[in-house]
Amino acid sequence: MSALPITPFHPANPTEAAAELAIQVADLFHKLQGVLPLETVLRRDEPLARKTTLRVGGPADIFVEPDCEHALVSVLELTQQMGVPLFVLGRGSNLLVRDGGIRGVVLSLAHTSFSNIEINGTLLQCGAGARLKAIATEARRAGLAGLEFLEGIPGSLGGALRMNAGAMNAWTFDTVERLRYVTRAGVIQDVPAAEVPVTYRSCPLLRDAIALGALLRGKTDEPEAIKGRMDTYSRKRWDSQPNQPSAGCTFKNPAPTMPAGKLIDELGLKGTRVGDAMVSDVHANFFVNLGHATARDVLELIEVIRTRAREARGVELETEVEIVGENLP
Repeated sequence: MSALPITPFHPANPTEAAAELAIQVADLFHKLQGVLPLETVLRRDEPLARKTTLRVGGPADIFVEPDCEHALVSVLELTQQMGVPLFVLGRGSNLLVRDGGIRGVVLSLAHTSFSNIEINGTLLQCGAGARLKAIATEARRAGLAGLEFLEGIPGSLGGALRMNAGAMNAWTFDTVERLRYVTRAGVIQDVPAAEVPVTYRSCPLLRDAIALGALLRGKTDEPEAIKGRMDTYSRKRWDSQPNQPSAGCTFKNPAPTMPAGKLIDELGLKGTRVGDAMVSDVHANFFVNLGHATARDVLELIEVIRTRAREARGVELETEVEIVGENLP
């Protein structure tokens, strides 16, 4: 799932600002080396294509994978103090990183300390890094229903919370009892879900804050009955979605009665290609990487489809996939 920009970077003079940022990044990396635990992953110029489900994109100036909340807070505090942009990366679904990569810091909560799943009665305490499939599986083993739909959503809980991700007519926040998050200033909060406004495909609070985890609620049921529903959802997903690398649905549905995939299909655009990026012939709202696609290929394909929808139907398609980073010169 996706990702979260914390500190925007809009230089007035791009050339001078880029040089200044490069110096700040080098200084920040040195400072992070001095304060972060050895268990925290800290790297320069880390390739991001392999960390996204679409398998495209350039490198991160600095890549950090904290091993604990204290290390995470240190990263947030230092990046804010030094004015270096910071981007939070989930499991890389619903994300398109441009070929020039991401300037500043890319923060990942993939460490096992943020991927815990603990069950107490009908409640599941889950870290933001926990894979949604793992949450659904653990709930099934414990005889807890209501979380089966998560099995088919790629990514982690943090991204699902930020997007209020949904599938099979169910939504992430339908299951949330409490939300734990950290502000850009490094302040950790734990609040009831009822106090967190959510909308279609969005949790506005998490545009500027980072989800650390959530308390989810299930409903008691027989494990075999839960497994049956999960198997049905899985078959439905694989029958209707491509198995090539993709970022999931490319566009938001223009209207509740107008699925983007159906619109693109009706326009005869399945199989449309730019380089190695192609509109899937299985589901038209999935753009797939045939093996050697670049982010530029995908971006050009997006514009081809948007232009056709606008000219043919007067529909302005809005991307659901999050597009981040910089183009190559």
